[in-house]
Amino acid sequence: MSKPTQPATPELNAAQVADYLRQNPAFFVEHDELLPELLIPHQSGQAVSLVERQVKLLRERNIDVRHRLNELMDVARENDRLFEKSRRLILQLLEAPDVEEVIASIEDSLRDDFQVPFVSLILFSETQRFCNTRCVSHSQAREAIGHLLDSGKTLSGVLREHELEFLFGDQAEEVASTALAPIQHQGLHGVLALGSRDPQQYRSATGTLFLSYIADAVARVLLRQRPPTILQAQ
Repeated sequence: MSKPTQPATPELNAAQVADYLRQNPAFFVEHDELLPELLIPHQSGQAVSLVERQVKLLRERNIDVRHRLNELMDVARENDRLFEKSRRLILQLLEAPDVEEVIASIEDSLRDDFQVPFVSLILFSETQRFCNTRCVSHSQAREAIGHLLDSGKTLSGVLREHELEFLFGDQAEEVASTALAPIQHQGLHGVLALGSRDPQQYRSATGTLFLSYIADAVARVLLRQRPPTILQAQ
């Protein structure tokens, strides 16, 4: 009577071996006698041990981590500077005695402290008696930039010619990219826009959080002043 045939042992492929080693990272600690037999070639054709290769990979990863950490530190330092500038601006707004001084403070701070070359703060009102050249009617605003205000969110990017003319007037031709924040709070409506000569300065979704914060603060400071002509309903 013949003996039953033993089933053939399935062969392992490279993917299975690699998966096993990932799940058992201490395998070579328990089987260090295998290390001298493992050779990993360099691109030059020479061979190194697994430990040497591992050290090289860890060193490369460490360099990459340091680079990322340096980038995060740069961002943190820039955020600290931004916070300090924002703090000074908010204090100036709170100390402003009237609406005209509020508007002057925001424009001067953005131009001088934040180094923004083009600043436009426009309030929407049905009368020019109070705002002089700083106000336009709601219908004018809707006709010129209505679709930019529909979302109620801060936007950034490249605007069309008539939109730039509405926001920046005679300086419109110099503006290559714009960040724009609607001002809207309890009946107060307007827009705060920043312009740059660099088309890449205000790319889509770039720096909108800061501008939204400033626009919200301006809205509340202006509302505290409660000038009747800029609180008329649309």
